[in-house]
Parts: sequence; structure tokens; C-alpha cells
Amino acid sequence: MKMWSGRFRKPLDPAFEKWQRSFGFDHRLLAYEVEASGAHARGLKSAGILTSDELISILKGLEEIGKRGAEDTNFLEDDEAEDVHHFVEKQLVAILGDTGYKLHSGRSRNEQIATDLRLFVRATIDQLTTEISEWLTVLLERAERAGNSAMPAYTHLQRAEPVLVAHWLLAYLEMFLRDAGRIADCRKRLNECPLGSGAVAGATLTLDRRTMARDLEFDRPTLNSMDATSDRDFVLEFANSLSMIGIHLSRWAEEMILFSTQEFNFVQLPESYSTGSSAMPQKKNADLLELTRAKAARLIGNSTALTVTLKGLPLAYNKDLQEMQVPLFEAADTLLFLFPLIVGFMNEVEFNYERMQAAAESSFMNAWAAATYLVQHGVPFRLAHEQIGKAVQIAIEKHCELQDLSLDELRELNPAFAQDFYSCLTLQSVLEIHDVPGGTAPRRVKHAIADAKLRLASLREEIHANA
Repeated sequence: MKMWSGRFRKPLDPAFEKWQRSFGFDHRLLAYEVEASGAHARGLKSAGILTSDELISILKGLEEIGKRGAEDTNFLEDDEAEDVHHFVEKQLVAILGDTGYKLHSGRSRNEQIATDLRLFVRATIDQLTTEISEWLTVLLERAERAGNSAMPAYTHLQRAEPVLVAHWLLAYLEMFLRDAGRIADCRKRLNECPLGSGAVAGATLTLDRRTMARDLEFDRPTLNSMDATSDRDFVLEFANSLSMIGIHLSRWAEEMILFSTQEFNFVQLPESYSTGSSAMPQKKNADLLELTRAKAARLIGNSTALTVTLKGLPLAYNKDLQEMQVPLFEAADTLLFLFPLIVGFMNEVEFNYERMQAAAESSFMNAWAAATYLVQHGVPFRLAHEQIGKAVQIAIEKHCELQDLSLDELRELNPAFAQDFYSCLTLQSVLEIHDVPGGTAPRRVKHAIADAKLRLASLREEIHANA
């Protein structure tokens, strides 16, 4: 029996009937549907619609449905169920008889799917936060292991200044800590319960919405029934946050791909996460990184699809909203599957510290430190910049570095140069001169690692609190 068949006299066109069903993908919401239905059943008991015996039998029936759905994939093969809500009702009636039909008293599928999706997104955020914390852990461990090893930092993809390898890795840690914060904010905003909103105007029974919300660990009931049944802001916010995570993963993957080329030779790809060429025997290809980079496009595409689906919908529920589930599920699955792989990659990847260090000591990356030397001797920065630029040009013509120019050559540019100039050009001095909060000076990076450990511990506490 359809949940809406009484009004109709003709059967649906068979092709349309199959095409418009959503059970093929929303069956994955079964656990959340069972959980929310249990809260509604207890609300019906409090409202005097169900007897104690009926409540007990319905809760037992729901528990059985949830258990079978988790253990037996064949159980979910149903060519008649229109959606997960219809499926649960069918199974409950099969177990209890007509008592199973009582569960739908005072509620609508509009509020059911709104509740199920909030439960799904909330649970996925908790899972994803755990995965991000594992990723942050390995980034932090690799930063600590790098010690005081240096590498070039780039602007415009040209060598700019030397930084500690740890400083580079901590830059990614900052990105993903922001990502964890974004999905945590999303979790706070979505944690309101639509149960009791009915189809559009609110439930027709005096349900205790606050108790139902508490049963499902929501902070409060939603405040407007029309908004509650049609709101998918939390889906958009979540998907947008996932696309941002994808962008950050793509940037990381792109740098690792570049650094693993022979031209850079900063990174040795782990064989466990690489593949070869069917034609060229010597190749080791960065397939994990390339696919990670490509997944960002899928995440952005899913976010865009969700946005465009919602943008023109009038209040309140419209069937269009059904189309928002697949992009949501795919986006969540993409990252939940990807994070353990990149954690494994990052645990095994090898850094060529010797090559990185050599690159950090060439290509005039001490030029800003050289200009700073003049500034500290009273030369206006713009003039110092010009004079060091001329010194760089002389060194280029002589095929040497700044520290290889003689003091006489330097004094022709500015008499402020003295013998102590050369000590300011060493790699250690260039690193130490960036001695500001957030800078790459070794002592600042050491403090940054300690601070990152505290923030990661705080994130783990949040994970534990939501478990």
C-alpha cells in the first residue's frame, strides 16, 4: 500500500513509478529513520495516541528492522518501497499488523527526511572530524621529525625564501584545523530537531517536541514548521565545507606531485600508494595524489549541484529536495574514504632533506635578509632593496651567490656594507631573522608545534564529547 494511495484511482505509470522512487539511495538512512521513528513513537505515547503495550511493540519492531538492515543487505532489496520511510512502515506492519500504521500518526515524510538528514550529517561530521584529527596527527608528527631541516618556500612558483620543512607542513595543519572548525560550526547550527513540524504547518497532535529533540540529542526543536520541512541550509553548508577540504587536499597533493618530480626531487613517493606505467618500465606515478587532486572537482561539483537545486524552490517541501541526497552522500563518502589513504601515504612518504637543504641555500633566497642588513644600518628599505637587487645582478653575471661577492664590490653599491654582512647570509641566520609569531625562525616553529599539539588535543576532546 502506498502511503498516499487513497486519493488516486489510477495506478502510476510503471516507468514513472520506478523513476521517482528514492529507496535505491535513501535506504542508507535506515538507522536514522529508525532512531527518529522511535522518538516519534515515544512522543505519541505521551500524547495518548499509543498505549504502553503498543509503544513497546513498535520500539521492538523498529529495533528488529534496524538490526536486519545493518546485518543483511538482501533485506533492503524492495521493489515496492517508495523511500526509506515507506520501507520502515511496510516492515513494521509486516511484524505488528495494523498497529504498525499508528506510527505515522501526526507526522509527515517531509519532517522525517529533514530529521534523518540532520542525523546523517551530524554523524558524518563526527566521523569526518575523527579522520581529520588523524590527518592532523600525522602532519604534526612529520613536522616534528623534520627538526631544523630547511627547504625553499615559493611565491609565484619561484624560489622566494628558505623556511623550515616543519613550517611548510604546519601551513597545511592550519588549513585543516580551519576545516575542522567549519564543520564543527555546521554541526552546531544543524543540531535542531524538525520532528513535530508535520507536513508544513506543524503537527496535528500535541506532541512534546522538546522531549523528542532531547531523545535524539538535538539541542532544541526547530522554531518554524515551514522552514524546518524545507530547510537544507545545513546540507549546503556541509557540502561547501567538504569542497573546501577538497581544495586544501588538492593543494597539498599538487605540491607533493611537484616535489616528487626529478626536477625538484624533494619527495620520494611510497610504492604502496603509487602505480607504474604499462609502457614505460621506469615510471613510478603519483596516482593517489592525482586522484586526490581530482576529487576536489567532484566535491565542488556536488556542492554546486546542491546549491542550484535549492536556489529557486518556494516554501515549503518540494520533491526537488529528493535530488539533494545523492550529491550529499557522494561528497561524504569521498572524504571518508580518502582520509585514511592520505594518512597512510603521509606516514610512508620520504623527504629528501639533503636536496631540500641544498635548494634552500641557493638562488639568492637570502636577498631579503641582505636588504634587512642595510635597513638595520640606517638605509631606507626602498634604497636597500634597489642596492641588493643590483648585487644580485652582479652575482648572476659572475655565476655566484651573494655571499661570494667581495666586500669591495658590495661597498661600491653602498659603503654601509661591512664584514659582518656575510654572517647574516647563512641559512641559519636567514631563518632566525624571521623571529615573529607565525614566522619560520626555529624557536617560533618549536612554539608553533607545541601550540598545534594543544589545539589538536582540544579537537580530540571535542570528538570525545560528541561520541
